[in-house]
Amino acid sequence: MSDPLFEIDALCVDVPGRRLLHGVTLRLLPGRVTGLIGHNGSGKSTLLRSLARQIPSRGEVRFEGRHLSQWPARDLARRMAFLPQSPPPAEGMSVRELAALGRYPWHGALGRFGPRDHRAVADAIAECGLEALSDRLVDTLSGGERQRAWLAMMVAQQAGTLLLDEPISALDIAHAVEVLSLVRRMCHAQGRSAVVVLHDVNMAARFCDEIVALRQGRLIMQGGPADLMRPGMLQQIYGLEMQVIARDDAPPVAVPA
Repeated sequence: MSDPLFEIDALCVDVPGRRLLHGVTLRLLPGRVTGLIGHNGSGKSTLLRSLARQIPSRGEVRFEGRHLSQWPARDLARRMAFLPQSPPPAEGMSVRELAALGRYPWHGALGRFGPRDHRAVADAIAECGLEALSDRLVDTLSGGERQRAWLAMMVAQQAGTLLLDEPISALDIAHAVEVLSLVRRMCHAQGRSAVVVLHDVNMAARFCDEIVALRQGRLIMQGGPADLMRPGMLQQIYGLEMQVIARDDAPPVAVPA
């Protein structure tokens, strides 16, 4: 069995007057798409931001065998890339320029952009299917194209682990499938790992290798899509009676009963 990507023990996150995560303990393996699911306020984004070292927490998180707090910032950025739910504005910036921002951990603010950087950016744009759009301004793109541009920045960063907070929340179904298909290819074809916050349980079951479900800041389930797509488990996660419809030529679909 592979060594864990993340080892999380008794992780707690508090804000004034409220606990957001209650002693979460789990192991995440590399080379997979791991989906974080649960109802609104369940702690999905809080857990992801804790893994990305974006918020203070208590407990222990190890990344690639090393305590998260012990990683120097630049070394961590070379191994892990984080995309928040609402990325910062990219006004006046082309797709190529946005992708080039991913090279910052490798040369710093004042470092010169060399052949290796140019190649990394070109490869990232190609992997995300954006060659025809590389000179377009990011703010003129469709939602799905814009998300692929941000993914290109993460690929150019050459980080082996991608942390994505609700990357399809503002997309229609066609673009959502496009983005999650790309993330899955990135992991299965290129050996990356991804941890993705998702609202849509059917998308999680279709595109994720492993599912982590939270409810009210507590771990409810960790397993594969088959473990998730059971009426009793879905009710435990969402507090709603649900029906799972089996299909001969496609994954099962969950709907409210």
